[in-house]
Amino acid sequence: MRRRVNPDEQLMTALYTEHYAVLLSFVSRYVRDRHKAEDLVQETLLRAWRHIDHLDPDPGRTRSYLLTIARNVVTNAWRAEQRRPRLVADEGAVEAVPAADNVDQLVEGWLVAEALERLSADHRAVVQAMYYEGQTVADAARQLSVPEGTVKSRAYYAVRALRQAFEEMGVLR
Repeated sequence: MRRRVNPDEQLMTALYTEHYAVLLSFVSRYVRDRHKAEDLVQETLLRAWRHIDHLDPDPGRTRSYLLTIARNVVTNAWRAEQRRPRLVADEGAVEAVPAADNVDQLVEGWLVAEALERLSADHRAVVQAMYYEGQTVADAARQLSVPEGTVKSRAYYAVRALRQAFEEMGVLR
């Protein structure tokens, strides 16, 4: 059985066979990559198909309409290309880029150290064990030789004291 072909399909097939080579030649003047040029021609024909009701039966007007679409597609592709950052292959240029400084990390470290100094020794030991060494409540209790409930309450009050210290230092509101 043969498949029925609708008039729009026939028109697009005719457009493709008549104008593809001209469109590819036109786009290739602006795009050096053959595959990208073919993609842009396909995009041009796709846009023409979406607005097939705008096509004029006169071959001269149809070609100028398709070339206008192709010009717009090439312009849009060029603009999109300009917005993307380019990869740099030059090692000297890559090394010349300044490294990110760690001033923020240094200031945060200083603020945390200052806030920890304001804690009592017992609270500081619990914070050290649980938050810096990653110990569980049970492990911290064994290490500090205190009950687990004491570790929990010291951790709670240490966090509250740290929050208050940060507020006094102007770090938190």
